Amino acid sequence: MPTRPSLDSIALMRQWLLLLVLAVIAGQVLRLIGMPAADFLGSMLVAIGLGVRGARIRVPALAFKFGQGCIGLLVARSLSAETLASIAHDWPVMLLATAITVVMSLLVALFLVRYGDLPGSAAAWGLSPGAASAMVALAEDHGADSRVVATMQYVRVVCVVLIGAVVSHALGSDVTPPQIPTGTAPLGFTVPANGILTILVLTGSVLIGARFPAGALLVPLLAGSAMQLGGVFIIDLPQWLLCLAYGALGCYVGLRFDRATFDFVVRRLPSMLFSALALIALCALSALFIANLLGKDFLSVYLATSPGGLDSMAIIALDTQADVGLVLAMQTMRLFGVVLIGPYLARQIIRLSR
Repeated sequence: MPTRPSLDSIALMRQWLLLLVLAVIAGQVLRLIGMPAADFLGSMLVAIGLGVRGARIRVPALAFKFGQGCIGLLVARSLSAETLASIAHDWPVMLLATAITVVMSLLVALFLVRYGDLPGSAAAWGLSPGAASAMVALAEDHGADSRVVATMQYVRVVCVVLIGAVVSHALGSDVTPPQIPTGTAPLGFTVPANGILTILVLTGSVLIGARFPAGALLVPLLAGSAMQLGGVFIIDLPQWLLCLAYGALGCYVGLRFDRATFDFVVRRLPSMLFSALALIALCALSALFIANLLGKDFLSVYLATSPGGLDSMAIIALDTQADVGLVLAMQTMRLFGVVLIGPYLARQIIRLSR
């Protein structure tokens, strides 16, 4: 039986060129059919295919963090005083939604341990609905199999992104690129000065935030929000930089699916997919309940409660004109909650699984 040719023998420069060309084509095709987060989604799918075929290229961690920083600033641009007031008013319901998501992930993890042939520690961290990179790092620190955890986390991220994009498209949301404002800030900075200050804030906050879990996203988000709400300058990100940020995030996630990971996933894919889809479905059901409590549209609440990464959900929310403030607030609240109580939940799942 003939074997498929591997990309391992191709020069690294050609692998990068192949990734770039295919990612651009995939992004354009997805954009033509109206798919949200087209650049991010297209580059991720292409990178998964190349990674499985033996590509040896990897997106540097710093590029991934700068991509997160760009998304953080882009989300910060969408925040306003009115949005923050709404969040402050609805925080009890948001806290309830966070608790519901965490409890559901606990139940699905217990089910997976019992019927999915996975160790309790790996299932606990693999289904923790926080930032994938942060959960992998925490799992490694607490003695869990980081390979299993990383696989489960990124399988879930892929499922969440794909389903989130399809749901956004099916609900008929108008997909428009994020509008980056231009003009003069209250302190008198002009357009070129806004762009320079934005790049400086991006660089400094990413370098500072890179030392903490999800800090490369949250520090630029907090710094950009504070400076823009304070009237220091208007966040001005060029469109080409946003495309690079989306591509870096998608390729970083996709290229982690190498052949070894693929073979490992195939053997346990049914149980991993079932657990991921079950958690997504339970979160969607809770979104119906939370949407009624908040009086918000289902799409915004669905993205806010989806057990995916903060950056990927923010990208979809920005592209579909959903309530970015709500998505950001609930995803961030859950991220901090999982990081803080993750070790305790993992111990409880291990104890109950015995």
